[in-house]
Amino acid sequence: LREERGLRETSLYAYGFHLRRLEKYLRRIGAGDLAALSPAILSAFVADCHGAPEAGRSGKRLGRSSMIGLCCSLRVFLRYLYREGIIAQDLSPTVETPRQYRLADLPRAISWEEVRQVLEAVDRRMAVGRRDYAMLLLMITYGLRGHEVAGVRLDDLDWERERLRVPERKAGHSTAYPLSSVVGEAILDYLQHGRPQSADRHLFLRVLAPFVPLRGSSVSNQATRRLGQAGIHVARPGSHTFRHSCIQRLVDAELSFKTIGDYVGHRSPSSTQGYTKIAVETLREVALGDGEEIA
Repeated sequence: LREERGLRETSLYAYGFHLRRLEKYLRRIGAGDLAALSPAILSAFVADCHGAPEAGRSGKRLGRSSMIGLCCSLRVFLRYLYREGIIAQDLSPTVETPRQYRLADLPRAISWEEVRQVLEAVDRRMAVGRRDYAMLLLMITYGLRGHEVAGVRLDDLDWERERLRVPERKAGHSTAYPLSSVVGEAILDYLQHGRPQSADRHLFLRVLAPFVPLRGSSVSNQATRRLGQAGIHVARPGSHTFRHSCIQRLVDAELSFKTIGDYVGHRSPSSTQGYTKIAVETLREVALGDGEEIA
């Protein structure tokens, strides 16, 4: 996957996560030989992942998007096994992706007041607090994804021109943002009083040795922890909670979908349009028309 398809490390990690789950399942049912794979075994494995947790299952129950990732990883792996002669027939067509309906899930944003509660609950007297506060501001202000926050390097900060560059976004391009004073001050506070001494050029590092760069999953885990610390309950908490809140705020400000999509790095306008589902009052006003009152 790395050499032939040029996939990034984050994508390779996702493939590894799903295939290790398959390995654990096969070991549990006593099917240690990949040549023994069959449509029945694969179907049972997918059902197992969708139905967990339960005693003896492969791990926690996967959500809809994770199930899609699982099935895609399986199909790629099965095509590889067939190409290498490890299995007698190509079993990839037997793995069906769960149906996902467009705009089926509401974006899991929190209110701006709840965002303030999260920020105020962060203890910035501690190094980890200074780091997490800066990371939260990047997600809230610019709608950055967890892996984008983790990927920010010291060289991406242009202090002279007050610019922040976010390279290698999901849409395949880089974005340059004006560096807001609030974000800039938080990053400076972290650099001066929280970041460990390290030759690594990544901005955000572990606070305890070894001082390695944070992964996107670590950024999301910290976002989840800060939400819980502030007493904010949301479905599937994580870094995307703050990204969604940023996008929803831009939608509420009535910016165009194209402007918002470019700002947060959406690959298509349809990704942004999902946020109109929770602009309820605006939609009601449009539906009622002039001269009618909202009950």
